[in-house]
Amino acid sequence: MGQHNNRLGAAGETAAARWYRRRGYRVIDRNWRWGGHGEIDLVLRRGTMVVFCEVKTRSSTRFGVPAAAVDADKQRRIRRLARHWLDEHPVRAGVVRFDVASVLRGHVSVIEAAF
Repeated sequence: MGQHNNRLGAAGETAAARWYRRRGYRVIDRNWRWGGHGEIDLVLRRGTMVVFCEVKTRSSTRFGVPAAAVDADKQRRIRRLARHWLDEHPVRAGVVRFDVASVLRGHVSVIEAAF
């Protein structure tokens, strides 16, 4: 990924984290990696709910809407990573949710319980 895309992605993650914080969530992890198996963009908490959020950022819809990039394979990877994250962190989760945050030209749209 190029430097421009890295900056765009980081800005999107920051915007998504801000969106969640404004709604009472706390960011408890960001860009968590497990070996070479992938990354979880944001892990958030509100009460006993833990949210694993995949953030997709685009500067245009030329390649489609951002959320469309989270296909079934990506969803499986995120679920597997979430299991490992929960195994490694002493967090009691009453509810686990998987969200997708789309950031398009700075506008954040979150699909809660996306998968």
